[in-house]
Amino acid sequence: MSEPINIYEAKTHLSKLVDRAAAGESIIIAKAGRPVARLVPLQAPVPRVPGNLKGRIWIAPDFDAPLPDDIQRYFEGEGEE
Repeated sequence: MSEPINIYEAKTHLSKLVDRAAAGESIIIAKAGRPVARLVPLQAPVPRVPGNLKGRIWIAPDFDAPLPDDIQRYFEGEGEE
């Protein structure tokens, strides 16, 4: 890690600091000599692999069947008060 960089200097040289962070450097930004933020490289997202949960999740065959009338009334605001 490098020495903390004053916030004024960071604003002035933001483009260069972003390039340094993208290259892997962690940059500390300070306000009045006190560290307040860190500029770090963004990690690439891990791509999602479809099917990871295959065989571990079960959905009932009637999952999307209509609700019984007495329960449906509550969703429509007609249930008992």
